[in-house]
Amino acid sequence: MCLLSLLFKFMSRIAILSVNHAQAPVSVRERVAFAPNHLSSELQKLGDTPGVQACVILSTCNRSEIYAVIDADNPQEILSQYLADTHKISRQEIDSYLVYFEDNTALEHICNVACGLDSFVLGEPQILGQLKDAYHMSKHAKTLDKKLEKLFQHAFSTAKKVRTDTQIGSSPVSIAYCAVKLSEKIFTDLSEQTVLLIGAGEMIELCAQHLSQKGVKNIIVANRTLENAQKIASLYNAQSISLKQFSSVIHQADIIISSTAASVPVIGKGLIESALKLRKHKPMFMLDIAVPRDIEPEVGQLDDVYLYTIDDLEQVVSDNIDSREKEKVLAQEIIIKQTQVFNKWLSVLPNEQLIQSYRSNVNKIKEDALTDAIKSLNNGGDSEQVIKKLADQLTNKILHTTFKNIKQTPHEGLSQCEGCIPNIKK
Repeated sequence: MCLLSLLFKFMSRIAILSVNHAQAPVSVRERVAFAPNHLSSELQKLGDTPGVQACVILSTCNRSEIYAVIDADNPQEILSQYLADTHKISRQEIDSYLVYFEDNTALEHICNVACGLDSFVLGEPQILGQLKDAYHMSKHAKTLDKKLEKLFQHAFSTAKKVRTDTQIGSSPVSIAYCAVKLSEKIFTDLSEQTVLLIGAGEMIELCAQHLSQKGVKNIIVANRTLENAQKIASLYNAQSISLKQFSSVIHQADIIISSTAASVPVIGKGLIESALKLRKHKPMFMLDIAVPRDIEPEVGQLDDVYLYTIDDLEQVVSDNIDSREKEKVLAQEIIIKQTQVFNKWLSVLPNEQLIQSYRSNVNKIKEDALTDAIKSLNNGGDSEQVIKKLADQLTNKILHTTFKNIKQTPHEGLSQCEGCIPNIKK
């Protein structure tokens, strides 16, 4: 393989396909969300797609994104078609919601995501943990390569620097925080309310923390796995139940906040109708921060129910975000500087891979020549002549392609070869 062919081989592109809260409503985001228990098989499926050299899939309540290294001419088409096929959606239904990033814009995007600058809540820290989980999932599935591995490590280190050098995360503005703030708009005194939290992830734990700080004493944590619900409940003196039990206590809840990883709704219209009768139609505030949604949209049609989804938190977010906007400018300056560092590494990556390929080819030449030499010695050949022949073979085969390329290169281009051959000093 000639040097030019090797260089083209290493000119793969970093590509990111995103469906996120900025362009797509929750009704679209839930259709392209990846179930956690299917991620490993989806990574393998995507990794086996022609042209895809490496991949990572991130799926949260606010975004589904595919990070990939692709050596084909149509990376956007490859990723878009994969997303449509995987979720059995026509391209016409999702194309207008897709955002595509490549190379330098992809690098800036992943850093913005890791730093929380592209989040629904500016500067929120949970996304970094979710990005790390996605990275580790791909590492376990063996769908990373050197370039994608370096990209994610770069994003993590950039996020750490932004957190250290700015105040982007200083004021308490998270989805969980905003969920509790929205609850206060419905109920003046939260401490008198009974709250049912459904799920046991980080978001639910943060909600429990904020509610506890507001003086809420009656908290019920429901989860499919009771042990996980108990872990959160024990921290905030709350009650823990399994999802099988929550239908029998749901009528007690004045506030319901749900965030599970269920693929179908866990709360239906009929269940809430029954609960309202037992409550004598005392109002219920329900906040669904899951994607796909945990609460059937039809529940919002019921009288005495105030149903909100994650998209409805926008006003609460904007009311609390001003203090972070000034820090965003500083964070973006850091990202620009860090991007220059990564691009410098990226620019010399083909050289490193070219050297590895060159070394591999030379070792193959050496092994073949050595095999011939050993065979000649075993057949009684003169050792001095065999060694001389071995040396000649190695020299001629290693230099043949190099000399051929030098002869075909204009003289002004040969300056790059100066120093490639070491001076022999006795």
